[in-house]
Amino acid sequence: MDMDSTAPKAANRPLLTDFSLEMTGKDVSGLEEAGPAIPAGTRINITFLGNEDLRTRLDAARAVRRLGFVPVPHVSARRLGSRAALEEFLAGLRADGTSADVFVVGGDPGRPEGPYEDALALIETGLLRRYGARHVGISGYPEGHPAISDDVLWAALREKSARLTEQGLATSVITQFAFDVDPVLAWIEEARRRGVMAPVRIGVPGPAGIRRLMSYASRFGVGTSASIAKKYGFSITNLMGTAGPDRFLRALAERYDPLLHGEVKLHFYTFGGLTATSEWIARFRKDALV
Repeated sequence: MDMDSTAPKAANRPLLTDFSLEMTGKDVSGLEEAGPAIPAGTRINITFLGNEDLRTRLDAARAVRRLGFVPVPHVSARRLGSRAALEEFLAGLRADGTSADVFVVGGDPGRPEGPYEDALALIETGLLRRYGARHVGISGYPEGHPAISDDVLWAALREKSARLTEQGLATSVITQFAFDVDPVLAWIEEARRRGVMAPVRIGVPGPAGIRRLMSYASRFGVGTSASIAKKYGFSITNLMGTAGPDRFLRALAERYDPLLHGEVKLHFYTFGGLTATSEWIARFRKDALV
């Protein structure tokens, strides 16, 4: 997809500074390949998948650090079978010097595999700080969650933010990925109105096949109506094509107001395509910053 040279370049600058990326524990080789296209010090979130073991997760965090980036390991509350499993993971991160930045999430299982029902329960253990965490990311859902009501989501966001602040931990919010700018900015405005002032990283899907994007969107409850697809720049009748987020980012840059929305950055979901996403960002940054 061609980039429009008329994009609001000055407005893009704050959004394109200090973006973050997401990978799985098995994407280390992909990160090594993509490394030259990623700015040093970039935050790399490492997911906590059910088919990966402790060693895979710890190895991935070490690799991120070794390559000159900031590892942000995920801690999935409902995937932890016991308090001992949580402490073993956090102790391993601390021993490797990769525990300062973590991201806590409830996780996919419908039923907890251990004592932690959600991210708040994990936060309230106090173990994150004890094992060296200094910055903790939490989830935000501008388009809602398929299994959780909006009232519960808002209450959880405020409570998690408050508990982390009480523990002296810095906090940021990473949102689910989105195709439509309207609900994202409306959600940020509402979060500020409710007193959640933490920096927000807006989830953005990296360039990927349209069929794959639609599959992930359906899984995570992200709107995929024809009108939203049109705003994003692809046709749901042509699922063989590839779409990038340039149109979404232009619209975001046009409407982002730091005085209204506070500190906002971007978080790219790579869907396994670290190199493609990183190279796309590098091209877009060059176009927007010159």
